[in-house]
Amino acid sequence: MEPPATVDGGGGGGGGRRQQQQQPAGVGQMLTGIIRIAVFWYFASKFFGPKRSPTQSTTQISNLFHKAEPLDMWIYLSEQDKFDDFGSEAALVWQETNIPYAIWTADSTRTLSLKYNPSEALKNNGSLYAHVFFARSGYSPDPKDPEYQPLAAFGRTHPVVIYLPKSKAGRKKSLLGNAKDSSNDEKTSEVAKDVEVDDKEDGLDEWKSYWKPNITINLVDDFTRYPENGAPPNIAPYLNIEPTTGNYYPTVFFNEFWLLREKLITVNETVNELPLNLEVGPISMTKWQLFLQIDQSFQIHRSYGSMLEGEADELKRVFLEGNPYLLGITMVVSVFHSIFDFLAFKNDIQFWNKNKSMEGLSAKSVVVNFFCQLIVFLYLLDNETSWMILASSGIGCCIEFWKIGKAMHIEIDRSGTIPMLRFRDRDSYATNKTKEYDDLAMKYLSYVLVFLAICFSIYSLKYEQHRSWYSWILSSLTSCVYMFGFIMMCPQLFINYKLKSVAHLPWRQMTYKFLNTIIDDLFAFVIKMPILHRLSVFRDDVIFLIYLYQRWVYPVDKKRVNEFGFGGEEEDQGTVSTVTEQTEEEKKTK
Repeated sequence: MEPPATVDGGGGGGGGRRQQQQQPAGVGQMLTGIIRIAVFWYFASKFFGPKRSPTQSTTQISNLFHKAEPLDMWIYLSEQDKFDDFGSEAALVWQETNIPYAIWTADSTRTLSLKYNPSEALKNNGSLYAHVFFARSGYSPDPKDPEYQPLAAFGRTHPVVIYLPKSKAGRKKSLLGNAKDSSNDEKTSEVAKDVEVDDKEDGLDEWKSYWKPNITINLVDDFTRYPENGAPPNIAPYLNIEPTTGNYYPTVFFNEFWLLREKLITVNETVNELPLNLEVGPISMTKWQLFLQIDQSFQIHRSYGSMLEGEADELKRVFLEGNPYLLGITMVVSVFHSIFDFLAFKNDIQFWNKNKSMEGLSAKSVVVNFFCQLIVFLYLLDNETSWMILASSGIGCCIEFWKIGKAMHIEIDRSGTIPMLRFRDRDSYATNKTKEYDDLAMKYLSYVLVFLAICFSIYSLKYEQHRSWYSWILSSLTSCVYMFGFIMMCPQLFINYKLKSVAHLPWRQMTYKFLNTIIDDLFAFVIKMPILHRLSVFRDDVIFLIYLYQRWVYPVDKKRVNEFGFGGEEEDQGTVSTVTEQTEEEKKTK
């Protein structure tokens, strides 16, 4: 529909100019609206915002001490968290003078090693604190001293004894009451069992006291001028503000980043002497913040359940004890391990999704793999593993069950009171020699596996400790899966041997798994792991080498139909016919 005509030409010219300026006017209105909102926000915050003192925005706080200023240090050990007995010679364990502040020289780091004799109160879950005081050289940290200057002395208190819940390994007991390391005193053993049962019923954790053998005291090299009440949130909790001037004392940081839990010493009535290694020195602002950020990241992961208590220590131990070059190679190889793992998973799903024939494949191995995966999942669930590992294992169980549906027919039998799942072999598996060879291999291997499982379960019940009978069953079955699980890979080797063919196997997926096994061999030497898991890595190498030998010995049978329903000869014939047709067409065109 056209716009109505104008009566006179002047009006029409004005309307044309308004249409031409319509787009620029819209942009100008948008900019005008933004400016109006900004002006409104400024005046609203100016007149209706919180009242501030005129000097608050410009006042800054700074460090009360100067760089390279000499300091004196005193360290007292006391069982009280508050300390004021500066004249006690028994409490004073270390004193140093003329320590240059925030200077990296040979004289800026001091160390001391000593032996501490714990009191009876400390042996019985008592507490002990290290009271560290610094002062300008020539000044006293004692407020009762006539020459005491509040602006010249500062200090901080740190616990030397830490309380941690007793590990699950310590809560285990001998189910038969005759463990190898059990006490000869049956009465004491029974009392210990009663305490464990009571703790389990009440849901209470048993806590134990541990001694920190290393105390590292770092003075942070921080001379930043912060706005008053405007320090960064990651630094503000550690600032020691002097109330009269508003400035801050040097930050005292007790560095426990490299103090692993395995280095802690249990404090009990049998301990008469405890080692204590003290160290004082400077630390840069960047390094201090890095330690804080990493510890905070570990705490967040533990709160989300994606990291257990000991996993952070294991990561630190790798950096402490590992070769830097080997560690770098391991990090690079870990990336390839993740890539190969993903590709193996992708090709495994792709193979079973497109597989149309079970000829040459062991269907019973698929069922056994599902039960092995289920046992490992239940074992991880019983040991309170992180939810990420549980989720990965649970997904693995679902995939293994899905494979059963691809390898066999799953039907629901509703004839009884409770519906039951029934498994029926596929025709491509039951109507050829594959089922016969699979049954024969699984029959004898099952005898071996059951015999080994029973023997190991009896040994574990007699000589090892467990939390309950359920845990014993799970741990025994899981150990058998780790040690003897490779036996379940042998039926496929037997089928390959009888059929004299390996063309039916998912070689892409197996190649990626073999590469991952080689990477696991490297991890077995770098990462601390149980001996059973280490042996399980090398036993997989032997199986894969046998697979590779069979692939080399047995030629490809082109008459056999593959998993996609095609044969090699059909492809060759199709290729020849295509070439013949192209040649005839070329002759016709000529």
